[in-house]
Amino acid sequence: MGKRKRITSTAQIEKRIKEGRGDGYGQDYIPWLLIQDVPSSGRATRINGWKTNRIHHVHSDLERSYFYILEWSDIVTDIREQFPLLPIEETLSIAEELDIKHPTDPKTKHPIVMTTDSLVSVGNREVARTIKPSSELDSPRVIEKFEIERRYWAKRNIDWGIVTEIDIPKILVQNIEWVHKEHNNGDVSSLGPYMVSGIEKLVLENLSPYTTLAAATSKADDQLGLEHGTSLAMVRHFIATKRWKVNMDKPIIPSQPLDAFNVQIDHLENSAIGG
Repeated sequence: MGKRKRITSTAQIEKRIKEGRGDGYGQDYIPWLLIQDVPSSGRATRINGWKTNRIHHVHSDLERSYFYILEWSDIVTDIREQFPLLPIEETLSIAEELDIKHPTDPKTKHPIVMTTDSLVSVGNREVARTIKPSSELDSPRVIEKFEIERRYWAKRNIDWGIVTEIDIPKILVQNIEWVHKEHNNGDVSSLGPYMVSGIEKLVLENLSPYTTLAAATSKADDQLGLEHGTSLAMVRHFIATKRWKVNMDKPIIPSQPLDAFNVQIDHLENSAIGG
């Protein structure tokens, strides 16, 4: 029976390799672990990436936050989540050298393919990052698995590191999350550049230190006869695409007055300052 389980485990690895899991770049990359492959904790998310134009599979809130940081970065060119440490024989060998137990399937007790949470392309180099809550860094077992991972990447001369919630700027993440889905706003093409520019100019005219972003965009919708929410979605698009440069380290709250909300717009002669 044990032999059959081992065959089944090996067959699963081979099947995923044939599917292209862990292979490719950008739009063509397929993570080794998809959301449906892992028991759900309720925090798994599928996110449509700007840089890759594909669905990313993140398995925790912390992974999602880090993904948003990578999306926002101007120097990151590709993000490959759940990257497999293949061949499995290599990590088995490292574990044996360290005299520690290799990660196994909790049911079959057979070795599993280890993964790195994010393999990130930065210019012409790659960096590997493991994402873990700081509360788990005191676990000897977690440290053992990290050492396998670290040695795997060291053999490839790839920088490896750990990211915890301490490294994540919360306000920046909240702001990116708020604008993220409007990066590829479908109204941009249907409205056309003339109307998009009209929305932009009216919203800027309506802004003041005593005006909420929600009020300014709602007024623009009324002035242009647009469906309610169109202008606010367009503002999120402007910020997401960096057409509007704002301080992302301050909370952007549409329902509150835009105190010191500074918009820098390179393609217009004058910047608009709401504060």
